[in-house]
Amino acid sequence: MASPPTNAMFLFPAVPITDGLWDLATVSLIAGILILSILSLTFIFHLHLRSQILPHLGHFNSLWKVRLVLVLFAAFWALNELLRLPVFRQSYLYPNFPSLTVAAQTTVCKLHVVLSLGFYEPGFLVTLLFLVNVSIKKTERSRMWAIPSVCAVCFPMLLLQAFVVFFSPLQAMLPGFMHGSSVLSSDLLGRSAVLCTYPALSCIIFTVFAVAYALAFLVSCWQVVMFVINKTIGGRVYFLAVSVMVTLPIQIFCLGLTSIWLPVDPVYYCAVSTMFLSVLWCITVSEIILVIKPIADALDACGALLISTTHHGNNSNEEPTPLFHQQGSQDQ
Repeated sequence: MASPPTNAMFLFPAVPITDGLWDLATVSLIAGILILSILSLTFIFHLHLRSQILPHLGHFNSLWKVRLVLVLFAAFWALNELLRLPVFRQSYLYPNFPSLTVAAQTTVCKLHVVLSLGFYEPGFLVTLLFLVNVSIKKTERSRMWAIPSVCAVCFPMLLLQAFVVFFSPLQAMLPGFMHGSSVLSSDLLGRSAVLCTYPALSCIIFTVFAVAYALAFLVSCWQVVMFVINKTIGGRVYFLAVSVMVTLPIQIFCLGLTSIWLPVDPVYYCAVSTMFLSVLWCITVSEIILVIKPIADALDACGALLISTTHHGNNSNEEPTPLFHQQGSQDQ
């Protein structure tokens, strides 16, 4: 096993730069999550516009801003992942900004770490938690405070990660792998490349956040399961809970591996790739279960209600649940 780096940047022996094939596949996966996010935004705004015409959708549409924030966090996380890919930076970023020095390229890696572990992913997870938790509360006040509560949790994380990565006064006393966010590599032709990595301090901070989040998420999911009566909806909740509770430990484990292996080692590369796929899976499942499926169910139910009202003159006062639409009777 390779020893951890002792400085934020150092020169490896001549080694090939990270294999570009997986980087290109990662770009394709990022494009896929962006397409899914655009589709989710389409559903959100379509429901919002329809609710202005159909009063039956007004109660369900009350969470459209929270859903919007969830999708935006996912999209920006995906875009931020491009910054850590050597293929993207060498093909698109550096040619368009040829004046970028090694120090500036290091700053790009620092920004990636701070935004990923300090803002975009914590923001997505906290918004997901509030979207699940607020959905079973009938008061408008709880929904009104969802976005301010997300900001109240995210900004301290962002400031703490920024302090650790950019301004930590302990950097002179700590080994490089504790605070370094990049290393300098060179290939067989002598060309230098800055490779992004994850500081151990940032990983520890995110791990503490993830443990506290997992406990709160389990409690919220249990409350939702006790609230819903539809087996299909219950199955969605279980699948969402399992996806989050499995991918979070995987990500924490992989973050730990990045602290003890060098970015040019295959183990490090596999750990980062696995971590990326786990977060990608969590985002995909969350957008489908929390955004696309419930909005589609609500639109279908509202359409059926309008047809029933038109043909039979039945005026139903029942409103769909804001997060998980229920068909009214338990599925057999």
